[in-house]
Amino acid sequence: MIAIIDYGLGNILAFANVYKRLNIPVTVAKSAADLNGASKLILPGVGAFDHAMKLLQEAGMREPLDEMVLQQKVPVLGICVGMQILTQGSDEGILPGLGWIPGRVRAFRNTLGAEEMPLPHMGWNEVQPANGHPLFKGMENDARFYFLHSFYFECAQPQHAVARAFYGVDFSCAVQSENVFGVQFHPEKSHHFGVNLLKNFAEL
Repeated sequence: MIAIIDYGLGNILAFANVYKRLNIPVTVAKSAADLNGASKLILPGVGAFDHAMKLLQEAGMREPLDEMVLQQKVPVLGICVGMQILTQGSDEGILPGLGWIPGRVRAFRNTLGAEEMPLPHMGWNEVQPANGHPLFKGMENDARFYFLHSFYFECAQPQHAVARAFYGVDFSCAVQSENVFGVQFHPEKSHHFGVNLLKNFAEL
């Protein structure tokens, strides 16, 4: 069962509808109790880093998620701000992130090469996945996804970047460390590419 974490951010219904069309069991988790029995987790998010961390804590799911992800090794996919809060912190705010993948969220406007680019980075962009990465199975050569963001994930360890995109600067747009996955783009808005990625995650 895939549990979509509903802590007040992200298009929960869009993800649920994708999995229902694929006939993959899915549930929406609004509390710690709703996480029971989940074999995989989707952590969506939109908006600001600190706001996301506050809402996740207030929902009472921070500690149960730490247990599931770090101890039980349940696979989790963070999306957009849900990816950014996987890091240790962000230039956007002051709160610590989940710290599940070493790194920090950086601002395009403070990055040499991208400081003059229009913000947010919005629209379709090509994605270059690492060879053979399972999230991108079947679309390694032509992957395109929909982006909407002004900050990006800077991995502390280069091997954790499993896909890259270019917007004034080459940046990590998909990351992985063991059972923790994250994508900066919006698969729920990326047509068949996004459906394929969500299906691939379900089949890991």
